[in-house]
Amino acid sequence: MSKTSISVIIWNEFQHERQNPAVQAIYPDGLHMAIADALRQTPGLNPGALPLEISTATLDQAEHGLTQDRLDACDVLIWWGHKAHAQVDDAIVDRVQKRVLEGMGLIVLHSGHFSKIFRRMLGTNCSLKWREADEKERLWVVEPSHPIAAGLGEYFELPYEEMYGERFDIPQPDSIVFISWFEGGEVFRSGCCWERGHGRIFYFRPGHEAYPTYYDANVQRVLANAVQWAAPRVNLVDHCPNSPALEPISQKAVSFSKVGIAQGKGDIG
Repeated sequence: MSKTSISVIIWNEFQHERQNPAVQAIYPDGLHMAIADALRQTPGLNPGALPLEISTATLDQAEHGLTQDRLDACDVLIWWGHKAHAQVDDAIVDRVQKRVLEGMGLIVLHSGHFSKIFRRMLGTNCSLKWREADEKERLWVVEPSHPIAAGLGEYFELPYEEMYGERFDIPQPDSIVFISWFEGGEVFRSGCCWERGHGRIFYFRPGHEAYPTYYDANVQRVLANAVQWAAPRVNLVDHCPNSPALEPISQKAVSFSKVGIAQGKGDIG
């Protein structure tokens, strides 16, 4: 799959920033715009890193800004949600899931752990412990050779963050890039990777709306690296064809009934 750039959509429910003056003061144009600006200024560090074509989408747009045409052209979808998970239309979740299975990358941030799409892709509750106490978070890089960790030191710190604690109800990640330690004592698997179908998924924990986390250079580095890592390697539409034999099949002494497949037409290519 040869491409000269990576198409990125940053999706944000865009609720806190318009309803909470304190959050608006930190992210006046929305979390999505802060992330977009950071990605425009932060190149990927891994060999072969491609330039990004960045756009945004929000909950209140028609089809949540995620029309079929936009998703078909999208290579990596970044998702931030918190207070409006239930307002996301299930038809859009279906649409995003299908694109991930075809090869589109999905990066889920912070409170997006409870989003419909993340829980759908992982098949678990994705629940955890939490606390808002303005505490320090230290993110340890436990897989320094992973492409998402390129350019980072042994660890980095955020002076203020919301605590997320174990147990994090997720299936065993294919790899864990970061583990967080919090000032109050908890630890958390804060940078997790999975493959689903032909697509890659990365969950990154930091990003509480009340703190300027997305202005941190290390956080911006992680996101830039993650986009490059999650970009599609293939784009294969799933189908379930009735396949002819490649070689002759010998006649058998017993012939069994042929019942076919009991799926709907939409499941059969």
